[in-house]
Amino acid sequence: MEQHMVVYASVLALALLGSCWGAPPVNSDPATYELENYDEDSDTWDLNSYGETLEYDDLDQEIEVEAVAPPPAVTQPPPAVVPEDYTEEVTLPPRITKPPVLPTLDFLGPGLFGPDTGLGMPTCLLCVCLSGSVYCDDADLTEIPPLPKDTTHFYARFNKITEVKAKDFLNLNQLMRVDLTGNQIAALGEDAFHSLPQLQDLLLADNKIQTLPVLPATMRHIDMRNNRLKSAGMALEAFKASAVFDMKDLQFLYLSDNQLDYIPGPLPESLRVLHLQNNNIQSLNQDTFCNSHDMNYIRKALEDIRLDGNPVDVNQYAQAYVCLPRLPVGTPH
Repeated sequence: MEQHMVVYASVLALALLGSCWGAPPVNSDPATYELENYDEDSDTWDLNSYGETLEYDDLDQEIEVEAVAPPPAVTQPPPAVVPEDYTEEVTLPPRITKPPVLPTLDFLGPGLFGPDTGLGMPTCLLCVCLSGSVYCDDADLTEIPPLPKDTTHFYARFNKITEVKAKDFLNLNQLMRVDLTGNQIAALGEDAFHSLPQLQDLLLADNKIQTLPVLPATMRHIDMRNNRLKSAGMALEAFKASAVFDMKDLQFLYLSDNQLDYIPGPLPESLRVLHLQNNNIQSLNQDTFCNSHDMNYIRKALEDIRLDGNPVDVNQYAQAYVCLPRLPVGTPH
């Protein structure tokens, strides 16, 4: 065994010595390794000794690369320019026309906004209804519209109403005031107001009225200024509702600018204001204001009497004023 080990070591030593003998001699001089001592043209630089010679001349050939065309651009059409004076014609379908319906003011029944007037809208849209008052001023009315049953005050001033009919205020038992100032009323129905149990104020100034029918006993204020009222057109005892009950509450009576020939009477005791200026009154009766059969009679309420603008000479009728607290205003001659 030991012999084998000796042989193996001898072989190994020989192998190592052989490799040392095959190595190139080492030059210990540093100048040998400087770049200045190398010959660039020396044959010692044989770069092709380890491979095949490369032909670089082939690299001079131009490589044609086809350019890839971009996708075609999508072009938007230019916006349409509309001229300023351009108008588009549109053909409309033919309209279905109905024959015109003549407006009427016939009562067609109550609704949410009061009775229907026949003018396409109920009274409380044509007029203004507020807490029992109906305002129809300056609404171009030619007739009195149907009124709600609970109407207490009715105003239809400055319209074109020409007549007050008996049915206009039928069954309006709560009606207290009617103001038709500034219309064209020429006729009053005989029973237009007499059947109104609570009527107090009737204002009919600036109309064309020639006759005054009997009024209810509840009247307090009557205004008939600037009409065409004549004495012949006054109902007998116009200011008496009946032979028993007269107008005990009438306080204001305005009859100026009419065509009266005498003062209507008998006048209620409650009367405070009586305006008769600009009429045709020519004489006074001794019992017009006073009571010739009672020398102690005094009319305390009547304090404002206007007779100016009449042909009567107020100085000639002193006995007609003895019961008055204040002399009437008139034109002495």
